[in-house]
Amino acid sequence: ADTGAVLQGDCTLTVLIRGVQRGLSSPRSPCHFSNASGQVQLRYLERFIYDRTEIVRFDSARDRFEALTPLGEPTVKRWNSCKEELQRARATMDLFCWFCYSLPEAGRVLGRRVKPVVTVSPTKDDPLSPRTLLLCTAASFYPREIKIHWLKNGRRATEGVLYGEELHNGDWTYQIQVMLEDTPQRGDVYACQVEHASLKTPLIVRWGREIKRRTSASARSKVWTGVTGALLGMVYLAVGLSLYLRSKKGKGALEGTLGGRYVWL
Repeated sequence: ADTGAVLQGDCTLTVLIRGVQRGLSSPRSPCHFSNASGQVQLRYLERFIYDRTEIVRFDSARDRFEALTPLGEPTVKRWNSCKEELQRARATMDLFCWFCYSLPEAGRVLGRRVKPVVTVSPTKDDPLSPRTLLLCTAASFYPREIKIHWLKNGRRATEGVLYGEELHNGDWTYQIQVMLEDTPQRGDVYACQVEHASLKTPLIVRWGREIKRRTSASARSKVWTGVTGALLGMVYLAVGLSLYLRSKKGKGALEGTLGGRYVWL
């Protein structure tokens, strides 16, 4: 069904639904604010009323539609399986509730920018597996729109990249994770590049120290193995040469004694 939206002064959104069955009232969508923890906490409820009874609601705390009566169950099942419908409800919450919250300070919501906190870490470190899973996490950012790319040696990685879904933190900020699966080689440099409205230039967070440390340890191990082998080889060579010379010397002394020519002491 087509929808339209009218902003009400009491911070309640009335969504006008055309083409719905008789008896279904326009939903009432209040926004609830709290700053008990020092941060703004928001809960958005989009209620659908039929014959004076609430049958369906969208609750931002659970990020999905809920059926309050058996009559609403088919609708809830359909809407929760529809990505576009969920995105519409989230977008309505994002725009409308912040508008209401910002009324005492006009224009605040339009200029609100919160920089993402970006971290890069491996999700596993199995020495027996050549594959490594790297996780780039961008958290506590606003607005929701964000671009994240994995870079390998300065170039954008396109294979082995998996994007997670943007999640609400409950304080009007968002978080998202992007994973990269690859087989690191010595000298490879990995980085997570983030583009966001709060950043003047793309933010790049590198990961690669772990690769270098592991490579260095492996290289040192190989060097020590080689040195130890060389030393043992030299020892065996010296012992073998000494035994050979002694054997040859003893044989010469025996021949000299029998022939009457040489006597070696």
